Amino acid sequence: MQIISAISLWFIPILIGFILVYGTFKQVPTYESFVEGGKEGIKMAFSIIPFLVGMLVAISVFRASGALEYMMDWLSPGLKAIGIPPDIVPLALIRPISGNAALGMMSDLTAVHGPDSYIGRLAATLQGSTDTTFYVLTVYFGAVGIRKMGDALKVGLLADSIGIAAAIIVVYLMFGT
Repeated sequence: MQIISAISLWFIPILIGFILVYGTFKQVPTYESFVEGGKEGIKMAFSIIPFLVGMLVAISVFRASGALEYMMDWLSPGLKAIGIPPDIVPLALIRPISGNAALGMMSDLTAVHGPDSYIGRLAATLQGSTDTTFYVLTVYFGAVGIRKMGDALKVGLLADSIGIAAAIIVVYLMFGT
C-alpha cells in the first residue's frame, strides 16, 4: 500500500518534469509555451462563463418553480410499481444537466438514507454511471462555436439512459432492495 501511495504522490511531478526535460531536449521554448497555454486557458474560461451562468439559472428555475416536485408526484406510483425508488429520479434527471447539482442531491440522499442503504448505493452508482450531457454540450460546444449538436445530444442522452438503467440493474442484482 505504501508503494501505491508513493507512486501517486510522485507521478504528476515526475510527469511534468519529464515533459519539461523532453521539450527542452527537442528545443521547444517550454516556458513560453506554458505561458501561451495559460493565456488560451483564461480566454476559454471567460468564453465559457455566459453558458455556465445560463445553465445554472435554468437549473435553479426548474427546482424553484416546483416543476421537479410536480414531476416526482406524477411519476412516483409507476416507479414504485416497477421497483425503482422515486427518491432517485431527481438525481437521474439533474445529472445530465449539472454535476454539482447532482452531487448535492446525492449527498442529501446519502445523508437521509445512509451510504450503505439501497438508495445510497444506487445514488453513488448512478452518479458514476452518467455524464453531464447538457452541461458538456452547452458549455464546451458553445465555447468553440459548434451550433449543430442534435446528434451529440441524442447520443449523450441515450448513453445517460443506458447508464441509469445499468446502475439500477447492477445495484439491484448486487445489493437487492
